[in-house]
Amino acid sequence: MVAGLSVAIAGVMAFHRLLPNSPGRLGSLVESFLPWGGVLVVLLLVVALVRRSGIVLMALLLPVGVWVHSFGGLVLPAPGAGARELVVVQHNVSDVNLDPAGTARALTAAGGDLVALQEVVVPALGVYEDVLGDHYPHHVVHGTVGLWSSRYPIRVDQVVDIKPRAFEEGWSRGLRAVVRTPYGDVAAYVAHLPSVRVGVRGLASAARDESARILGDLVRREKVRAVVLVGDLNGTVDDRGLEPLTSQLNVAERGFAFSFPAGFPVARIDQVLARSATVGHIRTLPATGSDHLPVAARVSLGPLPASGRPAA
Repeated sequence: MVAGLSVAIAGVMAFHRLLPNSPGRLGSLVESFLPWGGVLVVLLLVVALVRRSGIVLMALLLPVGVWVHSFGGLVLPAPGAGARELVVVQHNVSDVNLDPAGTARALTAAGGDLVALQEVVVPALGVYEDVLGDHYPHHVVHGTVGLWSSRYPIRVDQVVDIKPRAFEEGWSRGLRAVVRTPYGDVAAYVAHLPSVRVGVRGLASAARDESARILGDLVRREKVRAVVLVGDLNGTVDDRGLEPLTSQLNVAERGFAFSFPAGFPVARIDQVLARSATVGHIRTLPATGSDHLPVAARVSLGPLPASGRPAA
């Protein structure tokens, strides 16, 4: 039985895309916690050692191999800092955060070049602007999302409409900004996709999936060569619901950075994705007054085209 479980776990991790997504978006639910398959493998290993079963130990080689192939790279040491690199900080600060000033100071201490925030609500917005302003003179806020830049001016900014059709008017949780860096212009998208819920009927993620498709279409049509997408996407990079984004953007090569919930993080739903750039490493930062942990990612931009600057 234990050997059979080992093979089954390996099959789920290797062929999770074949799992049906109905009813209850089962596939997305499993994919949200896919890295935790390694814990199940460890438990089976303990059973095998207690039983001194060579057959089980041999069977465990299969899920171990699949896990290492899928997630082993994330545990490798972070590469050294390179040229043409941006440090991007992402944080859902929570609309009920009781210490926005302390949260802003903690984010400033991370030393990011760009800081993206979600659930920025009045009157906390003024606090974030005041505290971050000394270190981040360039910023833009639309709806409840904002972007702060420490050194590089924001020359274009606009609302990005990622509202699902069933949502009421006034729901605004996306923006686009063009940041002028020494390495060329970067189109920075900040987004907060709709929340998902896990219940007796499975994963309720239809609105998030619709919003991800809308955002994916916008990114696909983006004319600026280098793109950084930052935000609370309410999904992991393995979740097929985010495939409109992950199919065209690079994900972090190092680091798990589980960010939610802050008290006992089990998944990274706060993401930094990029096009014409590499997200070399992502890590969590110390807890703030939010129910999410902040994350910081190192993004290495690709070489400029022959013209010397990406088209805007």
